[in-house]
Amino acid sequence: MTRRIALAGTVAALAATVFLLGSALSPASEAEPAAPRASLRAEVTKQTFAGFSLGNTTRLIDDLQSRVRARPDDARSLTLLGLAYQQRARETGDTSFFPKSEGVLRRALALTPNDPLPISGLASLALARHRFLDALALGRRALRRDARAGRNWGIVGDSLLELGRYKEAFRAFDTMVRVEPDLPAYARISYARELLGRPAEAIEPMRAAVEASGFQQEPYAWSRVQLGKLFWSMGRLEAARREYRGALAAFPGYVHALDALAHVEAARGRLSRAIALERRAVETMPLPQFVAALGDFYSAAGRGQLARRQYQLIEALDRLLESNGVKTDLETALFNVDHGIRLGETLRRARLAQRDRPSIQADDVLAWALVRNGRCGEARGYSQRALRLGTKDALIFFHRGMVERCLGSDARARDWFKRALALNPHFSVRWAPVARRYAS
Repeated sequence: MTRRIALAGTVAALAATVFLLGSALSPASEAEPAAPRASLRAEVTKQTFAGFSLGNTTRLIDDLQSRVRARPDDARSLTLLGLAYQQRARETGDTSFFPKSEGVLRRALALTPNDPLPISGLASLALARHRFLDALALGRRALRRDARAGRNWGIVGDSLLELGRYKEAFRAFDTMVRVEPDLPAYARISYARELLGRPAEAIEPMRAAVEASGFQQEPYAWSRVQLGKLFWSMGRLEAARREYRGALAAFPGYVHALDALAHVEAARGRLSRAIALERRAVETMPLPQFVAALGDFYSAAGRGQLARRQYQLIEALDRLLESNGVKTDLETALFNVDHGIRLGETLRRARLAQRDRPSIQADDVLAWALVRNGRCGEARGYSQRALRLGTKDALIFFHRGMVERCLGSDARARDWFKRALALNPHFSVRWAPVARRYAS
C-alpha cells in the first residue's frame, strides 16, 4: 500500500467525482426511462461515465450555467452543475471549484430536500476536502433515501475507512459490490484487500475494474495506474511499468500515469528521465504530491537548489487548498516530517490529524513525527497501531524500523528494514537508501 498520501486520501477520492457520481451527468432526459440495474457490465460502465470525459466538462459547465441563469430554480441543473464543478477540480487540480460546487449543491438541496443526489454530491465534496465525519453523515443521509445507489455505499465506506472504522467500511464495500458491481466497487474491494495485507488477492478485482472501464479513456487509464501501483507495492517494477505505459498509451499525458512512471524510472536509476516525467505532471497539474516528488528527484540527483524551489511551493499550495476548505494536516505533516521542517509544530499537526482521522496512515505519520522529535516510546504504540490490519507497506515497515532504532533495538530495526526492502526495494527515493544502509 505504498500509495503516497495525496490531495485526496481514499481510493474513492483518488477516483473522485467521476467514479462516485458520473452516471448523474448522463445527458439523458428525465423523461427517459431509467436503464435496468445490474445490466451487462458494458452498459453499466456506459451509464457510469456518460458525459464525463476530459475535455467536455468545460462545455458541460457552460451549458449548465446557461440553464441555471435561465431557470434559477432548476434543481436538477444545479445538482449537475455542482457535480461538474467537482469533476473539473479533479481534472485540473484547481480546488477553487469546491466552494462553487458547495454553493450550487446547497441551492439544489434547498429546492429538493428529499433528492439523494445533491446530498451525495455534498458528501463526495466532503470526502475531497478530507472532512470525513461530515462525509459519513451526508453519505448515510443519502443512503436512507437511496440504498440501491452504489455511490452512496461507496461514500459511507470511504468515510469509515478514513475514520479507522475498517470492519464497517469493508461491510459497506461488500454491499456496494452486490448492489452495483462496477469499476468503483471493484476498486474498493481491491483496496480493502490491500489494506488487509493481501496485495496478490487485490490484483483480481483491480483487473476487473480495468475491464469494467469499457476502455473509456480516463476510467481505463485510472484503473491501469491503480493496478500498476499494486505491482509497485510488491516490488514488481516491470509489471508496474507496463501498466503505467498502457495508461499513457490510452490517455497520452495522463498526469497520474506520468507521476507513477517517474517513480519507476527513478527506481531504475534513470533520474533525468524521472525528473522529465514528473515535471510534465507538475506543469499539467501542480498537486502537492507531484511537486514534492519532483523535489525529491532533484535532491537525489544532487540538484539541491532546484529541489528547494519545489519544496518552497508546497506551503503555498497547502494554503490554497486550505482556503478552499481542504484539511491538509496529515499530508502537510508527512511532508514536513520527511523533510525536517518545523518538527515541533509538525508533531502538533500530526496529532490533530490522527485525532481527526484515526486511520492506519495517520497512526503511521504520527509515529514517524514522534520518532523525528525523539519521542521513541510513544512512537512505538502508534507504529503498532499502523500495522494492526496486517498491511504490507514498505514505508510503514521502514518507519517501524526507525522506531526500533530510536529505542536502541538495533536488531529489531534491521529486521524491519529488511522486510521493507524485501517487499519493495525501491519504496522511496528518499528513504530506501537509508533502509539499505541501516539493514546491513
